[in-house]
Amino acid sequence: MKQILLTSFTTLALLAATSVWAGESHISTRFNGPKANKGTVTHVVQSGKNILTLSDDFKTPDTPAPHWQVVDSHGHAYLLQRLVIKGDKFNKSITVPEYIHDIAKVQIWCAWAEVNLGEASFEKPLQLTSK
Repeated sequence: MKQILLTSFTTLALLAATSVWAGESHISTRFNGPKANKGTVTHVVQSGKNILTLSDDFKTPDTPAPHWQVVDSHGHAYLLQRLVIKGDKFNKSITVPEYIHDIAKVQIWCAWAEVNLGEASFEKPLQLTSK
């Protein structure tokens, strides 16, 4: 009986740990636009935070101020972090603020010219969760 309980407990612990580590991911369509037309964006939940990450084949547009921008299912746009920061550093991943409840598409937005450089959408709007 003791061995059965120990085996059951170990199995349950491993199952719980696996489900925490194997977070579900969502991959967008390919970026499409005049300046941002390569790569995709992936959404994952890590430690209760929603993370967006650009794919390795994404090319940063050669424009003055490209930024991350997300659009929700109601059409509200949220301007977020700048892509290129001090020096040649690059915000490849960002944490989505908690006030954003869903994401229909991700845009690369030029804040200087106020123009959409390209966008990628998800199959259906992502309902974001935070813990």
